[in-house]
Amino acid sequence: MTEKLRSLHYLNDETFARGWALGRAQGRGYGPKRIEQELKSKGIGPSLIRDALRETFDEVDEAAQAKRLLTKHFKGGDFTEPKTLRRAAAFLQRRGYSSKVVLNLLRYPIEDD
Repeated sequence: MTEKLRSLHYLNDETFARGWALGRAQGRGYGPKRIEQELKSKGIGPSLIRDALRETFDEVDEAAQAKRLLTKHFKGGDFTEPKTLRRAAAFLQRRGYSSKVVLNLLRYPIEDD
């Protein structure tokens, strides 16, 4: 039975990892660290995870995605207030964005496009 599923590409870790990563990045706005953690918990190997994340974040701009999440979640938030700034940084880190992306994004005021 397993061989039949593999031949039909129903059991293919590479395809699964790519689809999962892209879906989580585009659909939920998750960053690479969060997606990596989820794929590890599903038993996907490190090399497949690395490839899936590379492909996904070639298609999805990590900084732009993080900015969209902030403007959606913190509508009218004043990022000059330390409390709001800390909450925004923690929110993005829980979503799986790197410290570099978080710091670059929150160092400058969020402007509407």
